[in-house]
Formats: sequence, C-alpha cells, structure tokens
Amino acid sequence: PARWGRWTAARGSWIGRGMPTCRATPGPGSRSAGGMPRNPGGRTTRTDCRRKAMAAAVAGGTAARKKALADLQWEHTFTRELPGDAAAGGHPRQVHGAFFSRVDPTAMDGAPRLMACSREAADLLDLDAGACATPEFARIFSGKAVLPGTQCYAQNYGGHQFGTWAGQLGDGRAITLGEVVNSRRARWEVQLKGAGLTPYSRRADGRAVVRSSVREFLCSEALFHLGIPTTRALSVVATGDRVWRDMFYDGRVKKEPGAVVCRLAPSFVRFGTFQLPALRGEGEAPLVQKLVDYVVKHHFPEIDRAAGGDKALALFREVADRTARLAAQWQSVGFVHGVLNTDNMSILGLTIDYGPFGFVERFDVDYTPNMTDLPGRRYSYKNQTYAVQWNLAQLGSALATAGVVQVEAA
Repeated sequence: PARWGRWTAARGSWIGRGMPTCRATPGPGSRSAGGMPRNPGGRTTRTDCRRKAMAAAVAGGTAARKKALADLQWEHTFTRELPGDAAAGGHPRQVHGAFFSRVDPTAMDGAPRLMACSREAADLLDLDAGACATPEFARIFSGKAVLPGTQCYAQNYGGHQFGTWAGQLGDGRAITLGEVVNSRRARWEVQLKGAGLTPYSRRADGRAVVRSSVREFLCSEALFHLGIPTTRALSVVATGDRVWRDMFYDGRVKKEPGAVVCRLAPSFVRFGTFQLPALRGEGEAPLVQKLVDYVVKHHFPEIDRAAGGDKALALFREVADRTARLAAQWQSVGFVHGVLNTDNMSILGLTIDYGPFGFVERFDVDYTPNMTDLPGRRYSYKNQTYAVQWNLAQLGSALATAGVVQVEAA
C-alpha cells in the first residue's frame, strides 16, 4: 500500500518513507505457482519484507517501552486552547460559543467484558497490549470507571444531513478522554463511542450495540491495512447490558447487547466543527479563526510555517486535496461510506464515523448500504465523490461566511 511504500522488482526490496530496505533472497528453484519465492531454509521472501515494513510502520522505527494504563501520557490541548461550555453534564441542550462540553461516561449496571483489542492500535499509544486483558481496562473502556489524567468531553459541531442544514449535532454518543502523546511525539485522541448521554444526544440514549461496534472495529482496522486513511479502533468492550434498538427502522424495537468501541485519531475535528459557529452568525463567527489556528498549529505545522497570514486558505487547499485523495481510494476498493454528511467528514482527510457502510460486492454503481438513502441514493457508489465535493464546498462557504477566506479564493 502507498502508505508503506512500493515493491521494486529490480532491487528485490520493499521501499517506503522511513522504512528499512529489505532484500528478498529466494532459494534456487523455490518458486510458488505465481512466481513468488517460498521460504525454504530461512530465506527472506517478499512476504517477509512486507511484514517487516508493516511492523516498522506500526512501531514508528523505534522500540518504545510499553506502558501500563496508569502510565499513559495525557494532554488536553483541545479543551485548554479552545472555548468550552460553561455548563457541565450530559443533559441535552443547545450549546453556544463553545467547541465542547465536559461530560463523563455514564456507567451501566452490567459486568463489562473485553471482546476485541487491536495490538497495533495499542502500539500507537505505547500501551502494553497485555493491559487490554485486565478487568481495569474493561471497566475504563466501557465507561464504567474514569482513568486518572483524563478530562472527558463531547465535541460540539453542526452539519448538513442529506443536503439540508441540520444545525447543532455534536457527539451524541461519543466521549473523548483526552490526547495520548506517544514516544514519537505523535498525538492520539482517545474516544469512547457508546459511553452514555452527552448534551448532543438529542432524543437518543448515547449508547451503542455490539453489532455496530464490531463493524466499526473491523472496518477501520481493515481500511488502515488497505492503505486508506482512517480513524483507528483500539477495542470493543461488551457492557453486559442491553439497549433498545430498531435495527431495520420498521418500528420493531427489541433489546440488543450493548458495547463501547474505543476510537483513536490525531483529531476528531470535522467540517461541521467549522460550520456551526460560522452559520450561527456574527456572535460566534470569530470562533472559526480560533479553530483554524488550533488545527493548523497542531495538525498542519507546515502551513503554520509557510502560509503567513493566509493560513485558512492554505488549510482549505490541503483539506480539499486530502479529501479528494481519500474519496479516490474509497472508489478504488469499492468502499461506500453510506452517510457522507458534513458532520461525518474529517478535517484531516480520514475515514470517520462508520455507520451504514458497505463494499460493492457485485458491481453496481447505484449501490448504497444505507436504507434511509434508498429513495435518492445521494451517497451511492457513483455519487459519493460528488457528495464529497459538495461537502468541501460547504466547508469553503463556512470559512468565507466567517470572513477567514475570500469567497473568490475559496
């Protein structure tokens, strides 16, 4: 995959950014039916080279000391540098003049149990994968206990849903614990999806079920290994409780086993995070510049150094480029996101918010995995690149409305 590099047949090596060169040394006469060398007598094969490159990519080229949960290094730049909600707690409400609300997970009554943990995602946090098997891990990552050093919050944002402005949306069932900084100085926000009510839950319960949590865990890690930018998944923990769900939206509600999935990303800022203050008018429009400054400082330092006073336009260009590449990669593997509202678009160009996604199995350009999208197929396979372009236009419009870029330039 492009994120790791490329195989060069002439050199017999796997070359990538920061990857060590690895040479295949096939034994004489030892070829598979497809012409690839087998591995007799401990010879290095191309598969071995790929595995070494993947391991180096995960480790970041360093042998980091693995940590226990209590030793993780937490930072809180989002809540420290951006304005927050004066009120606390998870009661649903309209939140003005703030990018987040402080809220802790709500414990459920059942006994939590780890269902799955990604060792590679744990490596991103320098977390000892063995810690995932402890009862303490299950309690913390199901929302039943709070880890010291975390400062929990839900993000406030708006969005266009199926082409219509929906106003305030926000993290209705996702609660961010903070940012873990690893030994490579990489920053990863740690978020629990399904951990209880937030101010943005509206009429929902803030919970998730095993069915959807497992899907997100599997697909986010799968897309990563396909070389497609994505949020990552650390774990799925069954809560031991059951929650009411209408699986097919046909009025037949039944109880399903509950779960919490832990998601990781350098940032969960979305297009809608910029849109909400911009479209609320002059009283909140200045917040957009604050958000631009924050995102550029922490996630696009090359823009901070090069763009001078035109950071917002440089940011928009970079976001447009990353998002266009992301959409092209989706098309190349037949991935259909299913709900490409602007609140589900990452400012970093990551695949985010795995809901009713799917893959084109029998080729059908009209395929959509989202039953609520069936009448118009706005987010079908053939239309999702146009939807992404439309979403970028809404982001540009929000930046222009807030006065941080000129309309003509955007």
